[in-house]
Amino acid sequence: MVVKLMQGNEAVSLGALAAGCRFYAGYPITPSTEIAEMLSRELPKIGGKFIQMEDEIASLAACIGASVGGLKSMTATSGPGFSLMQEHIGYAVMAEIPCVVVDVQRLGPSTGRPTSGSQGDVMQARWGTHGDHPIIVLSPTSVGQAFDLTIKAFNFSETYRTPVILLMDEIIGHMREKVTLPDAEMVARVERDATSVPPEWYKPYGDTPSDVPPMSNFGDGYRYHITGLFHDVMGYPTERLDEVDPWIERVHRKIERNLQDIVMVEEDGTEDARAIVVAYGATARSARHAVKLARQRRSKVGLLNLLTIWPFAEEALERAADGAQQIVVPEMNLGQIALEVERVAGRRKVTRVNRANGEMVTPQMILDAIEGR
Repeated sequence: MVVKLMQGNEAVSLGALAAGCRFYAGYPITPSTEIAEMLSRELPKIGGKFIQMEDEIASLAACIGASVGGLKSMTATSGPGFSLMQEHIGYAVMAEIPCVVVDVQRLGPSTGRPTSGSQGDVMQARWGTHGDHPIIVLSPTSVGQAFDLTIKAFNFSETYRTPVILLMDEIIGHMREKVTLPDAEMVARVERDATSVPPEWYKPYGDTPSDVPPMSNFGDGYRYHITGLFHDVMGYPTERLDEVDPWIERVHRKIERNLQDIVMVEEDGTEDARAIVVAYGATARSARHAVKLARQRRSKVGLLNLLTIWPFAEEALERAADGAQQIVVPEMNLGQIALEVERVAGRRKVTRVNRANGEMVTPQMILDAIEGR
């Protein structure tokens, strides 16, 4: 093990390398650029590839191509670039191509304030690309979690043949903390499940017990069709409902039946709490301190920290909120996750604490909400 003082963006880069990332394509954008800078130095040292593309649309397209060729691939961006990537996120969902997209959120809309933190891309991460589709979105609260969840993002991507989004914010991306890095052999890495059948039997989108068909890499002797259109089990476009409907059901089912694996939360004192704070990312740090202050005043307060943003942690929230009289949801936006909390727990229970000006939600703001001030 190695103990290092590092930045959140550096932790993402090291997590990607530890997970087996060997291809990065991206375009510089504040506040994610350090990820590209580090991987541009480190990937060539281990036989990986780094390429700076002309824009974010091309960046994700290159990652998709590299993934089809057999390389674990990643790109990183911020809000404006994330907007440009939505078309290809949808393409990767439709074609079931693994890749990791890191969004280090900054204040928006549009150019906004590039060096200010935000959590304004939560709903965009879920619904930014058009159509009904599942998506996995993870959000670290610390620099150490940035390393761990980057590895998780790659593992989920390969396990479920899907793009995975790591939704950071500028504060976590640029802060520095002491992190204990595991030895390489201690990192749990998921490798792609390749087919064992002859090329003439291979069905790239066939039904399997896991709902995740094996994926063969281009260049390994398995030729198949890839398209953004609805397709049959061989990848060819189709309009037949008996082929379209099973695909839609399988792609959603492969995520929904594995929620216990995918949905990760941290719970602190939620069992008998009268008030629950639901938070994520940098705001969860303020929430943790606010909960500590409230407990010093003898309030029964619990914290539900969402490490998985999407799929939403409905079961954990229902369990935590069952006996609670109040749920406080602090966010660096105008209430995006609060909408989900209200849907699950009921609007009357929820108190929103919002800040969308680039400044953090403070512990005092959360404490005031807990105490009804």
